[in-house]
Amino acid sequence: MNNIVPRPVDRLLAPLSVFFAHKLAGAALLLGAAGLALLWAASPFGDSYRGMLHAHATVSLGGFVLEKTVHHWINDGLMAFFFFVVGLELKREMLAGELSSLRQAALPVACAVGGMVVPAGIYVAVNAGLPTMAGWGVPMATDIAFALGVVALLGKRVSPAVKLLLTAIAVADDLGAILVIAVFYTSGLSLLALLVGCALALVSVGMNRLGVRSHLAYFLVGAAVWLCFLASGVHATLAAVVMAFTIPARTRLDSRGMVDALGQLVHDYGQKALPPGHGLLEPFEQDVLHEIEHVVEKGTAPLQRLEHALMPLVTFVVLPMFAFANAGVTIAGSATEVLGSPIVLGIGLGLVVGKPLGISLAAWLAVKAGLRLPAGVTPRDVFGIGMLAGIGFTMALFIGELAFAEPALIDAAKVGTLVASPIAGLLGYWLLRRGNADRNLSPPGSALPTRPVADPLQ
Repeated sequence: MNNIVPRPVDRLLAPLSVFFAHKLAGAALLLGAAGLALLWAASPFGDSYRGMLHAHATVSLGGFVLEKTVHHWINDGLMAFFFFVVGLELKREMLAGELSSLRQAALPVACAVGGMVVPAGIYVAVNAGLPTMAGWGVPMATDIAFALGVVALLGKRVSPAVKLLLTAIAVADDLGAILVIAVFYTSGLSLLALLVGCALALVSVGMNRLGVRSHLAYFLVGAAVWLCFLASGVHATLAAVVMAFTIPARTRLDSRGMVDALGQLVHDYGQKALPPGHGLLEPFEQDVLHEIEHVVEKGTAPLQRLEHALMPLVTFVVLPMFAFANAGVTIAGSATEVLGSPIVLGIGLGLVVGKPLGISLAAWLAVKAGLRLPAGVTPRDVFGIGMLAGIGFTMALFIGELAFAEPALIDAAKVGTLVASPIAGLLGYWLLRRGNADRNLSPPGSALPTRPVADPLQ
């Protein structure tokens, strides 16, 4: 590392590098984009904000033409990358994470179910008999990025077991939200297009079984599946989740084999007469580097490589653009009228009251049924986790767009989400900070459970 030549541009990029390396950078960008949208939409220039989002953009290839508004391109197109990463995370957790065995998954899944059913029930109770009933799915969602961001602010005040349980509940919650979108927010179903999309997804499964590991191949098939789902009436982003589960999760070379191969290559490289300076590499050096790349490719699963490669794109581009396109609200009427509307009340009570109540109740019932809370997690911690799960934001805004057709109702759903989420976050932070203030916590990572990795699917 001491032989690296510094570049003039490194000094210019250093502040950006520090910012993007921070664990809260993504949440900060998300909040900034949402704040900008709120200010712009409420300003005298609000019409330009709405006009920009409703401008049409067209993609054509020969006789094929696909025309959508900028808003739809973001929600149906860019958000496919977000749902693809969510699908990769779900598969990873099911294969080698907190959801990899029935015993490990039982408590988080039970908590996630409780944290979805109770908020939905509260929303239904508030909106019973009203045409706004369709929004029951909005308070069911948890924003995992913001929830874990709040936990990151707590640092060592929260035990690693609390972070693991929150992560597992949020991942299970994401799966539940995806199922809700697929089953309840699908309209005008075209069976032919859906069957073609599913057939193409099976082609991707076949590629997996045959050992195809090319990212480009899966992208091309995935794009075709996305188009079929788009035409079918099933929300197109669900195609990304389906495709994520077809991505190979096996390595071609085990860890020991990779270490041996890399060690041999580095050893042989070091035995040769290496040219001085920072000029072009000799042909033999280029060959060795290509061999190292091949070994690394064989020793890592495509699932993990894709998740690692796409996470910065999703965190720093896709989600901020989604927040900017969806957080802008046009408020008609007084603040009292808006905050007192059934949609806002239903979502607000669902997130702030329903989430912690549902998760805590489900955890209590699970313990009564014979399950155990993770070591280092108290019932008070569970209630704090439930409160953090009330941060809806990304998925809640997304479901709100699907639930309603009228702009005024969509805006009311946004208000409910944008008001309730920070309240839930602040209360969750306070509960976990106060509950762990006097606890002698072990250093991060010391309480992480060790477990064998499940045999992954192809």
